[in-house]
Amino acid sequence: MMPLYSFGSSLAAFFRDIRLKSGLSKTSSSLTTLFVGAKIDDALYEELETALLMSDAGVNATQSLLDALKRKVKEERLTEAEQVKAALRALLLDMLMPLEKPFELGRHQPLVMMIAGVNGVGKTTTIGKLAKHLQAHGQTVLLAAGDTFRAAAREQLTAWGERNGVTVISQVSGDPAAVAFDAVQSAKARAIDVVMVDTAGRLPSQLHLMEELKKIRRVIGKGAETAPQEVLLVIDGNTGQNALAQVQAFDEALGLTGLIITKLDGTAKGGVLAAIARTRPVPVYFIGVGEKIEDLQPFKAEEFVDALLS
Repeated sequence: MMPLYSFGSSLAAFFRDIRLKSGLSKTSSSLTTLFVGAKIDDALYEELETALLMSDAGVNATQSLLDALKRKVKEERLTEAEQVKAALRALLLDMLMPLEKPFELGRHQPLVMMIAGVNGVGKTTTIGKLAKHLQAHGQTVLLAAGDTFRAAAREQLTAWGERNGVTVISQVSGDPAAVAFDAVQSAKARAIDVVMVDTAGRLPSQLHLMEELKKIRRVIGKGAETAPQEVLLVIDGNTGQNALAQVQAFDEALGLTGLIITKLDGTAKGGVLAAIARTRPVPVYFIGVGEKIEDLQPFKAEEFVDALLS
């Protein structure tokens, strides 16, 4: 087994860090300016509370961080603003570390990934980018156009397939579970390494569509034992606490194994990861900080926290 991302080059890590800092600059600016020449008093804690809430960290995570920070300041007798900032960094890192988990390849043949998410989160584009990265790591890939409700989704996935030289299993109209089953069978017959099954975008409140997702999951299991090994949810980093609600609902319905958070590209807040870590710590495999293929990168808790507090 090998992790999908194993950047051996310090140069690659440098550019990854630059893109992430740029993407999170809005939240970073709000947080870091608080500590410039600040006094350690109630006013600082109130401003920090506001900044964390504005970053989409949510009430629970914000309160947890503030309570822990106040204890740390008192116990360690911190008197300088930079010391408090460093303490906040350590606490935030502790909170986010449980979300960091490498995406490993070679565990199954084929490795079947079911990709879910509501409309507009960039799910199909993310699948295309991920396919390209998988190929760069020596994996053969097959895509299943399981979003049979939206013709544009099939066309978009087919375009990504053509761009990457990847076969796309599709039907003009039909049962998305059948499309997924056919894709798994085709992958087994052709000794494909990875199958990614796109699914129709839906809201958790659309119960009949959530039931269909459960059906797709069951049918994939009939096509290959233990499949799908990965059930990933793509969420938009701009949607704040609504993203957390999506994680909770899809996890209860499908048993999520990982998350991909998109659109952390300057307008997003970034704090939603703290809310997820506090309430429903599903691993975050990848984050998207832009439109380019290289802007889909692995989630590294330390890099993320440094980008927030740099």
